[in-house]
Amino acid sequence: MSKQPTNDTPSSLTPLSEIGEFGLIEHLTGNIKLYHKETIKGVGDDAAVIDAGENAILLSTDLLVEGIHFDMIYTPLLHLGYKAAVVNISDIAAMNGIPKQITVSVAVSSRFSVEALDELYKGLMMACERYKVDLVGGDTSSSNKGLILSVSILGEAKKEEVVYRSGAKSGDLICVTGDLGSAYMGLLLLEREKKVFQVNPDMQPELEGYDYQIGRQLKPEARTDIREKLKQLGIKPTSMIDISDGLASETLHLCKQSGTGCRLYEEKIPINPQTRELSMEFKIIPSVAALSGGEDYELLFTIDQSDYDKIKDAEDISIIGHMTGSEEGKAMVTSDNKQIELTAQGWDGMKDDGAGSR
Repeated sequence: MSKQPTNDTPSSLTPLSEIGEFGLIEHLTGNIKLYHKETIKGVGDDAAVIDAGENAILLSTDLLVEGIHFDMIYTPLLHLGYKAAVVNISDIAAMNGIPKQITVSVAVSSRFSVEALDELYKGLMMACERYKVDLVGGDTSSSNKGLILSVSILGEAKKEEVVYRSGAKSGDLICVTGDLGSAYMGLLLLEREKKVFQVNPDMQPELEGYDYQIGRQLKPEARTDIREKLKQLGIKPTSMIDISDGLASETLHLCKQSGTGCRLYEEKIPINPQTRELSMEFKIIPSVAALSGGEDYELLFTIDQSDYDKIKDAEDISIIGHMTGSEEGKAMVTSDNKQIELTAQGWDGMKDDGAGSR
């Protein structure tokens, strides 16, 4: 007689890949209770928000795992340290805050030398100097496999200046800083040359002329400048998020948290000319690289329509769409005036697609 499945048998268990990274976060955090009145915002934004009197303390953390988030074949430890700090600094920028302190915890295998970790920390300290952030603590541990980095950051903002993902409304304009898709194309270039190297280690990588795309992947920058720029323009965003998982995914986050729909316009998405050419070389539609690539660490935000005249001529900021009522759905209007449903196809940390996949 066959044994019936129980709650403990493999056949009744749910694979992590079935619900994905964001689904897992919702599953694990859906029933969290907050016990302290000082906790203004917990899970569900770029950073937690803690009441500290006149100001709010912003708290965020990120985990970087070798073989999932970075590939040591083409990632210099100096750049990895810098990037590990920047991705957290970007979270604070996305809350309209000022980054202040970070802690860094490292788990490392025996194949790494003291000198290698010196390079990693040199990169961390370079980012701290660039963004005026204090490295105030952390932890170290051994690892059975590779390198794991966990960085936590504290930031600060006046409570009335904090911007959440949940404040957008129908009619708000959707804006983005910088250009999109270059980090993803940099990743594809690095992956291409990695495959060539694996076939023939004597071949030199062909990366000359693509400094911008490679730099956007290996050494991104956080848009901490946007807070002051918007302040000077007299604008406070109604919602904001940083672009780590692709424009589509982040736009959908804003829509979900704000209870809205949206319309993005393909022709308005800012893409570097060389990135556009490179994407065509890889047989990728340029807008797809921007929508699904990720790791640009630009800021995506919404503003009230009444602020249009203030921002329309702002350097390095593009208006790419508007929010709608939730019943109107979430779509992108293509260059030939067709509407396609907006879907999140960016990087998913629960799907093991190989190192650096986005």
